[in-house]
Amino acid sequence: MDSVLVTDKRRTLIFVNILISCIASSMLATALSTALPAITTDLKISVSIGQWLTSGYSLAMGITMPLTAFLITRFPTKRLYLTGMAAFIAGLAICTLAPTFPIMMCGRVLQAVGNGVMTAMAQVVLLTIYPIEKKGTIMGWYGLSVSAAPVIAPTLAGVLIDFTGWRSIFYVAIGIMVFSFIYGMFAFDNVLDTYKKKFDVISFVLSAFTFGGITLGIGNISTYGLFSVQIMVALFVGIVGGILVVYRQFHIEHPFLELRILKYREFTLSVLGSMLLYLVMMGSSVIMPVFVQLILGYSATTAGLVTLPGSLAMAVFSPMAGKMYDKLGMKKLFVAGAACMLLSNIGMIFVTMDISLVIPTALNVIRCVSIGCLMMPLVTWGTSYVPVKHMADATALLASLRTIAGAIGAAVFVGIMTMVAKNSVASYGHHALIHGLNVTFMAMSAGTLCLLMIAVFFVHSKEIY
Repeated sequence: MDSVLVTDKRRTLIFVNILISCIASSMLATALSTALPAITTDLKISVSIGQWLTSGYSLAMGITMPLTAFLITRFPTKRLYLTGMAAFIAGLAICTLAPTFPIMMCGRVLQAVGNGVMTAMAQVVLLTIYPIEKKGTIMGWYGLSVSAAPVIAPTLAGVLIDFTGWRSIFYVAIGIMVFSFIYGMFAFDNVLDTYKKKFDVISFVLSAFTFGGITLGIGNISTYGLFSVQIMVALFVGIVGGILVVYRQFHIEHPFLELRILKYREFTLSVLGSMLLYLVMMGSSVIMPVFVQLILGYSATTAGLVTLPGSLAMAVFSPMAGKMYDKLGMKKLFVAGAACMLLSNIGMIFVTMDISLVIPTALNVIRCVSIGCLMMPLVTWGTSYVPVKHMADATALLASLRTIAGAIGAAVFVGIMTMVAKNSVASYGHHALIHGLNVTFMAMSAGTLCLLMIAVFFVHSKEIY
């Protein structure tokens, strides 16, 4: 897949359009974390059900992303990107009016489908239209939208919730996306080649069962128990679906998703690293507002302000990380980022009910800098080893797996905190929830340690350029 001739002006216009739309779409990935207490009260649902507005969103987005590898090479770039934005706007509109949880969940799924198309396309477009010596820098700036937006969203959401209600979050996003849609009609262009390709319905259905079964199975362990029929059936469906979809991709002439790209060692490491990063990142993004509001008893605005310094730090550091990657390579960034994230998670193991908010705020800053250090450089590094003709498959596969990991992280870590707190009431009394939080961050630390081990022992210092 080769790029068409793109002028510097057109390239900049496309990049700005991608940046604006990704800011709006990415912020909805975590904005509802701060709004969760208000939404659960308003819609009369439990926290474990309400968190599916976040993890279910990630699940739907993860199921959609493998499909984008086909769509990107089949339909004109501009039309497909605008369609993704239109779907996202329609989903936002549904959520602003939703009277019940099922209707709101439908809106979130529609948003996820639109965002899945936009996210996968954005990475393919940027990695195609920019020369290799500028990829790290431009992906660093792109990372500012897809990583800083989800982190700054709880801050904005907290203020909106306290002053105008949780539905105003969607009104703000609609305003941004409508502007981006109109701007995109003039700024975007068909910058990727297309060709006729048969759509493999069987592979798509199998991938949906795989992602859905595994995510629903793991995500509901805290509700039904590990050895319950519901969990065993869901996991069985997911695992069998995964085996069948992998087998099929290696035995059909035109794979739905080209899995042979996993033979490139660095790309596989970037996929594993991204999955672990999202597992911990999305888990902490859901847990932190719950910690500040439900455990410590502060307002939604305060919960948002706790994450604000981290958001600002990420906004500053993400573009810098791109430039550092271009100059220093991946090894040093990977080790430093994973080590700092591990320290921030270990610090949260020791927080108490009496702790000053300055400490969790500072730890969150360290975590956000780590995320900025790793998120887009991992994508740029891994895809640099994949042939250009398989770029759509690479970005779709990586984005799908890390998004599903994020959905699992949000569900699992909330589940761990809930189960530990429930079983600790007799021993810890009203401190049971804080004990559950400590154990949850201990689990996050274990996941981050695995990330650090990959960086230290498996990533080579020498880069391809």
